[in-house]
Amino acid sequence: MKKARGWTIIKNGSLFDGTGSPSQPNSCVLIKDGLIQYAGPVAQAPAAPPDAVVVDARKGTIMPGLIEAHFHATYFNVAELADLDIKYPVEYVTLLAAANAKLALECGYTAARSCGSLHNIDVWLKKAIEQDLCPGPRMAAAGREICGSGGLMDWNPDYLKLGMEGLILLVNGPVETRAAVRKLAKDGVEWVKTYPSGDAASPHADHHSLCMTREELDAAVAEAHNYKLKVTGHCRATQGIKNALLAGFDAIEHATFIDAETLDLLLARNVPVVPALYFEKASIERGKDFGMPQRVIDGHKETLEGGAESARKILKAGGRLGMGGDYGFAWTPHGDYAKELTFFVSEVGFPALDTLRCATKTGAEILGREKDLGTLQAGKLADVLVVDGDPIKDIRILEDRSRFIAVMQGGIIKAGQLA
Repeated sequence: MKKARGWTIIKNGSLFDGTGSPSQPNSCVLIKDGLIQYAGPVAQAPAAPPDAVVVDARKGTIMPGLIEAHFHATYFNVAELADLDIKYPVEYVTLLAAANAKLALECGYTAARSCGSLHNIDVWLKKAIEQDLCPGPRMAAAGREICGSGGLMDWNPDYLKLGMEGLILLVNGPVETRAAVRKLAKDGVEWVKTYPSGDAASPHADHHSLCMTREELDAAVAEAHNYKLKVTGHCRATQGIKNALLAGFDAIEHATFIDAETLDLLLARNVPVVPALYFEKASIERGKDFGMPQRVIDGHKETLEGGAESARKILKAGGRLGMGGDYGFAWTPHGDYAKELTFFVSEVGFPALDTLRCATKTGAEILGREKDLGTLQAGKLADVLVVDGDPIKDIRILEDRSRFIAVMQGGIIKAGQLA
């Protein structure tokens, strides 16, 4: 991805640098050739060259670009799971994914970790974004997901004789699991997404069931780490979380029903979690509009209560949390990503400062790019969001794209009022 040439100064605003420190008033960010040279109070800033491009923050907030840590670019606002793999051909899904990536960038998300993609489209979407063929967040790709046969993602009935290969690699036993990971490694993914447990959305593999054996999870981790890939998984059931941690997972999605023993395992290995809770709230509030059965809605209620409590426990214990969610369903459409942040502040009870740190610094750590993303510090890429207002006082501002003065990647304004 190209970086800006020359000098830019962003001034006349408060600075939230992403480290978790309080905002600093009357601050600026100085950028040279797409890299941050200085971020801090104006009084201590080095002089900017007279020909520097000036971005006026208009007394708003200068902050790191947001990071979506659970991104499904190829989910196209579907009303039911089966639509994902049979509704559209791969060519059209690719175009939809590119549109979703562009929208994510316009929403202030300058980086994203894919958590599953149809047909490995995210691998090629990442390449297209990096080569400036289309706009979107900097990405880490996951490609197709891995699930045990008969598990959450194995939803097409056998009598239809439909394969699931475009969306999921179904496995039986550790040998097939290793083969699936090797296939993904060959395809160019960075993350391997698995399904240690089920979900309330499934009629046969609910949120307390297991979808893969411990032996299959061990095989996935061993093979992925052999190829220097990272492993994550959809973990709701307590035993599913525990199995994933004991197998050596690099991240956990949801961690819905974590208990004290499993929390200790999580903290001991410092494994990050992406709770992705707004999906549950939206399912409860809007599910009936899309024909969601009451049984499923009740399951989402239990999942929301358990997930919120688990997230509070993890934050209080000093664990790491990323922000992201299952956007791409009819009740959680693309573009609503920042509702996750509002929900964590207004209903889970997180302080705004912690929520924003999770959505920037920790997000970069989950991507494995903490050396150049996630905070506004000297030497890092100038992926910057300039907001008209103070999201620490009112985090809902981040839901309103019209309040974005500039969305920058490598010092280049890609979206916002100044684009």
